[in-house]
Amino acid sequence: MTDNRDACLRKLKAELDEWNAKIDLLAAKADQAGADAKIGYQQRLEDLRAKRAEVKGKIAELQQAGEGAWEDLKHGLD
Repeated sequence: MTDNRDACLRKLKAELDEWNAKIDLLAAKADQAGADAKIGYQQRLEDLRAKRAEVKGKIAELQQAGEGAWEDLKHGLD
């Protein structure tokens, strides 16, 4: 059980790293963009930040979940 939980935690942390990289890249593009393009970049940044927050929340839940709660929690991660 713990192996599955640890593997899931590693996967979520990798997703978080991926979201962070995408956010950094998009923020750099937004800084270089013109006024009209910045609006689109800002919306995409908000979406990515929301997804990042969701992944962070799942990581926190997983780290705090006991073995009994893990079964319930893993169904919500898919």
